[in-house]
This record gives sequence, C-alpha cells and structure tokens, in this order.
Amino acid sequence: MEKLINDFSYGLFFWQTLLFIALLFLLRKYAWKPILNAINEREEGIKKALDEAENARKEMQNLTADNERILKEARIQRDSLLKEAREMKESMISEAKNEAQQQAQKVIDQAKSSIEAEKQAAIVDLKNQVAELSIGIAEKVVKSELADKNKQVKLVEEMLKEITIR
Repeated sequence: MEKLINDFSYGLFFWQTLLFIALLFLLRKYAWKPILNAINEREEGIKKALDEAENARKEMQNLTADNERILKEARIQRDSLLKEAREMKESMISEAKNEAQQQAQKVIDQAKSSIEAEKQAAIVDLKNQVAELSIGIAEKVVKSELADKNKQVKLVEEMLKEITIR
C-alpha cells in the first residue's frame, strides 16, 4: 500500500506538474501577453499623462511669468498715467494762477487808469471852478475899483508901467 500510495503520489505529482506546465503555457500564450500588453499600455498612458502634466506645469509657469510681466507693465503704465495726470493738474493749476494774476493785474491797471482819468477830470473841473470863482471875484474887485474915476486912471497907469514893449 505504501508503494501504491507512493506510486499514486508520484503519478499525482507528475500530472500536477504536467497540468501546471500546461497551465503556464496556456496562461503565457493567452493571458500573460494581453495582461503584459495592458500593463505596458497602462504604463505608457501614465508616462504620457505625467509628461502632459509636466508640460502643463511648465505652461502654467510660463503663463504665471507672463501674467507677472503683464501686471508689472500695467503697474508701470498706471504709474506713468498717474504721474502724467499729476503733472497736467499742476500745469493747469499753474496756468490758472498765471491767468488769474494777469486778469487781476489787468483789472488793477484799468482801475489805476480810470482813477487817473477821474483825477485829471476832477483837477480840470476844479481848475474851471477856481477860474470861474477867480473871474467872479476879479469882476467884483474890478467893479469896486473902477467905480471911482481916479482909481481907474491910476490902475491903467500901473498896468502900462508893468507892460514893456519888446
């Protein structure tokens, strides 16, 4: 029995080994190639995805750098526009001040001219009034002086003495 068990064990071992080898052969021919191909395809897909992710990361870095550059240029342009606006504001204020000073000086000059003209007119009017008063007073004095014949003759003689012929 022992021999039978031994023979059976060896036979079983033989058939198990044969079946195992056949199974390996079948698995290699029909299962492992497709499995290995699927694994290789999966590995290539993962590599492609990693490469695409790396490319996307690089592109994002480039875009980020471009965005930073654009932002920097925008800030520079904004600062330039603000500076230009400030200069324009200061220029407008300066021009307005100068124009206001010129207008004020013009008004002052016109006022001085007007005052001078009125002053001259007042002086002329005053001279005319003084002349009229002087003539009126002179008339009254001459009337009183010339009322007497002797005084008239004496006055004419004094005037003739003062007049010299040239």
